[in-house]
Amino acid sequence: MLKEFKEFAMRGNVVDMAVGIIIGAAFGTIVKSLVNDVIMPPIGLLLGGVDFTNFFITLSGGSFETLEAAKEAGAVTLNYGAFFNTIISFVIVAFAVFLLIKQINRLKKTEEEAPAEPPAPPKEEVLLEEIRDILKKQS
Repeated sequence: MLKEFKEFAMRGNVVDMAVGIIIGAAFGTIVKSLVNDVIMPPIGLLLGGVDFTNFFITLSGGSFETLEAAKEAGAVTLNYGAFFNTIISFVIVAFAVFLLIKQINRLKKTEEEAPAEPPAPPKEEVLLEEIRDILKKQS
C-alpha cells in the first residue's frame, strides 16, 4: 500500500498540481497585498480619505468607529468593505490568468501555423517516377 501511494504521489500530474497550488497561494497573497496596500489607499484618498476595510454595518446594534473596535466588542458586522477588496483581488487574479492563457494560446497558434514538412510520397509513386525517368533516358 505504501508503494502504491508513493507511485501515486510521484506522478507528474500530482506534482504539477501541488506546485500550481503552492504558487497560486503565493500569488494570492501578493495580489491581496497589491489591492490592500497599493490600489485601495489611492482610491480611498480620491473618495475623501476613506478606508474600505472600515466599511461595515453593525447588525447587533451599537456604533463603532472601526471594524476592529466592533470585533473587540463582539458585535456582529456585515463587512462590505472587505468584500469590495476581495472582488478587486479576484478581478486582478482573473485578468492575470486571462493574460497568461492568452499568451499560451498565441504560442500554440504559432506552433500550429509553422509549415509542416510535406509527407513523403507513397512507395508506388516513387517507383513509378523512377520507371518514368528510366524510360525517358532510353528514348
